[in-house]
Amino acid sequence: MDPKTGLQAKADLKISNGHVEKIVLKSDGGIKPEDGCEIIDAEGLIVSPGLVDVHVHFRDPGFTAKEDIETGSASAIRGGYTSVVMMGNTDPRCDNVETLKYMQDKAAKQPLHIYVTCNATVGMKGKEIADLDTLHKAGAVGITDDGLPITDHGVLTRVFLEAAKLGLPVSLHEEDPTLITNNGVNRGKASDHYGIGGSPSEAEYSLIRRDLEIASGTGVCVDIQHISTAEGVDAVRQAKAKGINVHAEATPHHFTLTDEAVITHGTLAKMNPPLRTESDRQAIIKGLQDGTIDMIATDHAPHTNEEKALPITKAPSGIIGLETALGLGITELVDKKYLTMMELLKLMTIGPSEVYNLEAGYIAEGGPADIVLIDPNLEWTVEDDFASKAHNTPFIGWKLKGRAVMTIVSGNIVYRG
Repeated sequence: MDPKTGLQAKADLKISNGHVEKIVLKSDGGIKPEDGCEIIDAEGLIVSPGLVDVHVHFRDPGFTAKEDIETGSASAIRGGYTSVVMMGNTDPRCDNVETLKYMQDKAAKQPLHIYVTCNATVGMKGKEIADLDTLHKAGAVGITDDGLPITDHGVLTRVFLEAAKLGLPVSLHEEDPTLITNNGVNRGKASDHYGIGGSPSEAEYSLIRRDLEIASGTGVCVDIQHISTAEGVDAVRQAKAKGINVHAEATPHHFTLTDEAVITHGTLAKMNPPLRTESDRQAIIKGLQDGTIDMIATDHAPHTNEEKALPITKAPSGIIGLETALGLGITELVDKKYLTMMELLKLMTIGPSEVYNLEAGYIAEGGPADIVLIDPNLEWTVEDDFASKAHNTPFIGWKLKGRAVMTIVSGNIVYRG
């Protein structure tokens, strides 16, 4: 199944020298294996482009008790990912070439393709624009202060203009801090349960509307990260209709869970932006169906058990997601008839790779041999046995259907389930 071309057929693939050398349909006789070839029997499996996640936190440098690039990579390939994009809210921040190079050098030693974003502003303080041209030349694939919004209108305008000139996407964390009393919990049923102020929907959608207005006319490619509100989805839909170059991510937790999960699971379901209402969840699914939201990204956000054991107002926000994303997509979207398997794979492969200009997310002769074999009927229970260092997820104990059983990167088998 190749979402880029829509090819869905029984076929043989021949892989050599890190690329797909040949694709021959079974109806045309398939490929006769040559002596010495390793043969992978994928009968009953889906052969898909390797998954692409353009929003992960590997916490390296600075927060390696939570995760590091090695364990994050192991988590990714177990989930079927062959390409990921790391965020730059590290310590030190990724606003300089030295930190960028540290991340790139460590990433280059891992068994998958890892790309790095740089910060939009120095120190992620939203005041002074980072040296985006130099960081781009050093290999940054995107620009973001993810974790914090850029609230200054003038600063964001200059970031957009510079990014448009460089041809880099700008990914935006849309939460207005002036409207939030306690972040990570939706203002409403969940915040009432804990007796705290919480984060209202307006904190997200007001900034989305403002930033898309600023983006209009600049030519910048904008990625609205981890969208959580119905109004936010509608703002993106309207902007696309106007011809603004905007894209949006949905996380598996936002299309699966509501703020009820925060009442049930406490800090394990605390995240920024927070889980919202059922009507917001349905609006996100509708956005995935009609193309308003064109990427599924995990926002893989590891934290230690000790941090998540803190009270609801003190524990950090975020959950891990790389090892459960595919199963949640198949179980909650495909099996429930919201999307076809091809539509889900598009959102997890070629959709995100095209926004970030990555050589990934498709299967074609001459293309990269980055492939995941998926058993769409494999039933499994999420257990606390992650390849990630972290365990912070409300999905432990969930029964899911569909899982990666083999991950191939540049023609090398890097994971067997």
